[in-house]
Amino acid sequence: MEAKVTWKGRMAFDGTAAGSGYQLPLDAQSAAGGDENGFRPMELFAIGLAGCTAMDVISILSKKRQEISHFEVQVHVERTDEHPKVFTSALVDYLVSGRGVDEQAVLRAMELSAERYCPAQAMLSQVMTIELQYSIFEDQGDDQRTLVKSGTFTPA
Repeated sequence: MEAKVTWKGRMAFDGTAAGSGYQLPLDAQSAAGGDENGFRPMELFAIGLAGCTAMDVISILSKKRQEISHFEVQVHVERTDEHPKVFTSALVDYLVSGRGVDEQAVLRAMELSAERYCPAQAMLSQVMTIELQYSIFEDQGDDQRTLVKSGTFTPA
């Protein structure tokens, strides 16, 4: 895997991954000399974690023939106050909406992502605690949903 950033001026960069060729803007807060026109580099770690596990879980739920209407993974990260302000812990919250979604299917998908498939989670769990929680909603239609189950999952 190859990646690069190209300076655009002040604190702005364009990040590019050689494999996909896609670009994304990087920038800093105005207090740090930036113009607030892009992702902060540390945000990308959190987005990478959310995206990696989300792709695993939705793929597994689809294979398990779960009827998913909305799916979101939120990552809440704690950081130290002192530089280099590293991550100290993360809470990964899976929000699953659909019709008749099986809780055991969601738990198994989270387990497989955490323990086998998601390299971002495997790598980051080596340096910080990652807590996993989930909420399953029954889709009532017309953007209405009802919470059916919620809980936490602890990888082995």
